Amino acid sequence: MTGDGDRDRIDREIIELLSRRSDLFIQRLKSEPESDTIVAAERSRLFALIEESNRGPLPHDIFKRIFTDILSGAQAAVAPVTVAFLGPEGTFTNIAVNELFGESFVPRPQRAMRDVFQQVEAGAARYGVVPIENSTEGSVTYTLDELIETSLSIIAEQYVRITYSLLSRGGDMESITKIYSHPQTLGQCKGWIRINLPGAEIISVESTSRAAEIAAREDGTAAIASGIAAEIYGLKTLATMIEDSRQNYTRFFLIGSRSGGPTGNDKTSIVCAVKDKPGALLGILRPFSDAGINMTRIESRPDKKKMWEYIFFIDFLGHMNDDIVNKALNKIKSETIFLKILGSYPVGS
Repeated sequence: MTGDGDRDRIDREIIELLSRRSDLFIQRLKSEPESDTIVAAERSRLFALIEESNRGPLPHDIFKRIFTDILSGAQAAVAPVTVAFLGPEGTFTNIAVNELFGESFVPRPQRAMRDVFQQVEAGAARYGVVPIENSTEGSVTYTLDELIETSLSIIAEQYVRITYSLLSRGGDMESITKIYSHPQTLGQCKGWIRINLPGAEIISVESTSRAAEIAAREDGTAAIASGIAAEIYGLKTLATMIEDSRQNYTRFFLIGSRSGGPTGNDKTSIVCAVKDKPGALLGILRPFSDAGINMTRIESRPDKKKMWEYIFFIDFLGHMNDDIVNKALNKIKSETIFLKILGSYPVGS
C-alpha cells in the first residue's frame, strides 16, 4: 500500500511536470509569430496522444480537459484570450467555447451571429466560435452566409453533444402555456413537445439563453435550453433529455485571422460557385475523386446575389498546403466562377 510520503512525492512530481509543460508551451507561444493557430494543432496532437497512451482507470475526457486548461492557461499567460460567441452566457455555443478553452478565456457574448464575426474582424475579440451544422437539423444558414463574406479563417472544429431540458420558474408542467427557444432547438424537440405540451404556444427567439432569460421573468412560460442555463438563470428543471434524437451533436467552428499549418490529420472547407453549363458540378467533384481525396460534406445554397444560381460548401480531408490538395484545388478553380478557401484545421473530436 502506498504511504503518505509516496503519495505526496507523486503529487509534487505531477505538479512540477505540469508546470514545466506549461512553461515550455509559453516559451513556444512567445517565439512563434502564428501563436493563434498553434494551440489548435497542439490540442489535436495531445488528444491523439491521450487516446493512444491512456490505459485507465481515468477516461480520456478527464485528461483532455486537463490539457485543454494547460494550453489555454499558457496562452492566457502570454496575452488575454478573448472569445466572441452567440450569447447570452449559457448557450451551447458557450459550452463549445468551454470545451475549446477550458476556463482561461474572456467571454464576449454577442446578440447576433454577424456580431461574432465583426468582433473578431475588428480585433475586439481574438477568436469567435460559431455553430455550423447539427446532426438532426442540418446546417446553420446564418453561419454559412457569414463565412462567404468574412475575411476570417477556420482554425478548428469542435463537436458538442446536445441535450436539452425544459426549464421554468415554476415547478408545474401543466401550467406551461408558452415555450421559448431557438428555432433549431425547437425543431430538435418538436416530437417531445407534440406529445407532452401539445397546446403550448411555440415562440422562437435568438438563442436558448435568451429563452431562459424570458422564462425567468414570465409565469406560465418555459424555455428549452441547456442545464447550465438553469443554473445561470435560477430556473427549475421540469424535464431532461427532451431532444428527439439521442445522437444529437452540433459542430462548431473556431474562427480567427488565419488557419494553421498541416498537422497530418486535417480537414479543409471551401465554398465555390460553378459555371452555368452541363456537367459543371461534376467538374468540381472529379478532381477530388481523381486525387483520392475524401469529401466529408457537400451542400448547395442559393446565391443571394443571382437568382436560380447556387454555391457549394465542401469539406474534405487534407490540408490546403498539401501538394495533392493544392493541385486538386487548382483544377477545381478552373471550373468555377469563384473559389474561396475557408480554412484548413485539425479534424475535431
